[in-house]
Amino acid sequence: MSATAFQSSLCISSQKPSFSPTNSQEPNTHLSSKPKSLLHKHPLYSSAHHNLSLQIKEKILCLEIMGIDSGKALSLNPSLHTTSLDSLNSIISFLQSKGIHQKDFPRIFGMCPKILTSNIKTDLNPVFSFLSQDLNVPENNYRKVINKCPRLLTSSVRDQLKPALFYLQRLGFKDLEALAYQDPVLLVSSVEHTLIPKLKFLGNMGFSTAEAKSMVLRCPGLFTFSIENNYKPKFAYFKEEMNGDLEELKEFPQFFAFSLEKRIKPRHIELMSIYDPPDLDLEWKWNSFRQKLSARIAFFYQQRSKEITRPARVRASGARLRVENDWHSQCQQSGRLLDH
Repeated sequence: MSATAFQSSLCISSQKPSFSPTNSQEPNTHLSSKPKSLLHKHPLYSSAHHNLSLQIKEKILCLEIMGIDSGKALSLNPSLHTTSLDSLNSIISFLQSKGIHQKDFPRIFGMCPKILTSNIKTDLNPVFSFLSQDLNVPENNYRKVINKCPRLLTSSVRDQLKPALFYLQRLGFKDLEALAYQDPVLLVSSVEHTLIPKLKFLGNMGFSTAEAKSMVLRCPGLFTFSIENNYKPKFAYFKEEMNGDLEELKEFPQFFAFSLEKRIKPRHIELMSIYDPPDLDLEWKWNSFRQKLSARIAFFYQQRSKEITRPARVRASGARLRVENDWHSQCQQSGRLLDH
């Protein structure tokens, strides 16, 4: 299949571009205005790069027209230098046959350019079989799962996806739909180097194995947080500055999902500055983190209610705290960062 046909099938919706026989470095007049603006600035059209082979130039052109950063792709996946345009076209056609849209390619290939040099039979096909047979994902939902986690397409079913699924199921992850559509990143996480160490670190904090398992089941995102950049600094602040205890984190493991500098510290400092009465100190010692926050916000509202035109409704629900009304908006605008 020629480079021209490849461009036509992938990059141009209706008109077929062709390279000038006299100067292949000239941009095609049939290309849309957006691709042309990208290509005019690309090394393909620079005389300083006249030594690039025609095949590489055509490959760069096709990648750029699809919206893919060719420089980044070639850098992260050197195999692209030698792969043929026919091979690239086969990959694209295969993914489209699985329901992936052309508009999805920039993000998918931008995150995982290795996909462009995958083997359809041994690399890609097994992944879609895994989605169908092991996660019960219907064919019309392949796109949703792949867009959520493109790294699935670069993961070995035998060495990565099935071992991760087995480990997660043993921990208690029974909802396959949630794993497929909400937390597929767990399936591409190394059991040995990511999942097990994170669970062990929760144990090192003082939680029992059963408590740690319960926490990750309630908040799967705990498996994705960095020990050095997330757990350690947030846990230190929680213990030293907030005088918290493990029971609070057991009830509210989502604490680790909030930014320490942008959410936890500002919220804690603000609430401490507006709440001082001693009568609730004892209550705070045994209330959960969210109950503490609810009590402090409620007190803040009581003190400021005369300044608000419409009453606020503050409630603590089983899953999260909500503050709803004009008062919420005023707090946001004033930078109080009390929204949850």
